[in-house]
Order: sequence, then C-alpha cells, then structure tokens
Amino acid sequence: MLTLSSLIDDNKCYETVRQRRWPHGVRCVDCGSASITKRGKHETYPARQRYTCSACSRQFDDLTGSLFAGRHQPLQTWIACLYLMGLNLSNQQIAKELSLNRDDVHQMTSELRQAIADKRPEVQLSGQVEFDEVYVTAGHKGRPDKVKKKAARDGGAS
Repeated sequence: MLTLSSLIDDNKCYETVRQRRWPHGVRCVDCGSASITKRGKHETYPARQRYTCSACSRQFDDLTGSLFAGRHQPLQTWIACLYLMGLNLSNQQIAKELSLNRDDVHQMTSELRQAIADKRPEVQLSGQVEFDEVYVTAGHKGRPDKVKKKAARDGGAS
C-alpha cells in the first residue's frame, strides 16, 4: 500500500529539522557553542547527522533534546503528521493516511500542538491599546462584609 509517509524523503526531513532548529548553523545542545565537528551518520537512520562539541565534548545528533528524540515513529512520520494537521485533518483521518493506530496519532498530535503552543511568543502590547467591553464579575465570594442587604446600606428607608 502506498502511504504519504513513504513518499516523504528522509533526507529532506532531517535537513528541514536542521534548518528550523539551527538557522545560523549547528550549535551544541548543551553549551550553545558553534565549535562543532560532524562525527558520521546514525547507523539506523543514514540521514541523521551526529556531532561532537569541541567546547564541552558533548555528543549529540539532529534530534537530541527535541520533541522527536527517542520516538518509535520515524521522523518522516512525525513530519507527515504535522503536515496533515496543517490541512486540518482529524486524528482519525491522519491515522488512516499514515497507517497508524488512532491512539498513537492522538498522542502525536497532542504533543505537536503543545510544542507549537510552547514556542509561541507571548503577546506584547505597546503604544495605545483600545478595547471595547469589560466584563466584571459581580460576586464577592469569600468577602461577606461586601455583601449587605440593600435596606442596611440605605439606612433602613424603603
């Protein structure tokens, strides 16, 4: 059976991860140094580059410390899942397209959404900001002294 994940090139997936993760060149995931030496490819995934940091001697690869590290599904499956999420497909549709279990797809999409939300920068307002309406909660829960009968506030006159 022909699936979407089988059509995606593994080399392009890893190159995309490198470009997104390190837009100004590979840096150590531990100390941030740019003094990096390539040390071959991964045995199981030939497109996955391994590195050694000259500053701290840390060894890492393209996925170390990322959402995709240590996963059972290959990177191309995660990238295909992300693409299908962008097309607004349901988890059930994604599971069918990628020939995966619905529960696995649910876990993947939840983690991808959370990672995207975590990377979203906090909104910073500046200059003059206008808004239309304000909703103020009327209750005084926990502050009974603020809640008095109208008669008591008006001095008992009706």
